Amino acid sequence: MENSGLRSRILEDIETLIASSCTKQKVPLKLKKLHIAILKNHYNAANVSIDYHRRRVEMDIVMDDKDYDPKKVNLSIPTLHTNLWFKNLYDFLISCIDQDPKSLAFYSMLLKSYQNNEISLVA
Repeated sequence: MENSGLRSRILEDIETLIASSCTKQKVPLKLKKLHIAILKNHYNAANVSIDYHRRRVEMDIVMDDKDYDPKKVNLSIPTLHTNLWFKNLYDFLISCIDQDPKSLAFYSMLLKSYQNNEISLVA
């Protein structure tokens, strides 16, 4: 029971953080990094860039993780280059929120780092 309460709290807090990050006309660098981190986690992507004005996301999606070795330079990892259009940034980022345990742990770390950097969240 307590575990599902923690799960829902993490999901609520990450949604609140995303909502507050999408209200600004010009997105600060810290919040751009948040958006990129969410996209990298959801799509298993590298080289993510967001064009907020044109509503485009360009990224290279890693197709197969078995070739990845963090101990060496990886020059031949198969990737798929994508250029996605989004209508609403908030809706797009919310659709990228996964609810598996690994993603919840990732969101918990994100929330902790943004709370430590004094970005206000719902208490």
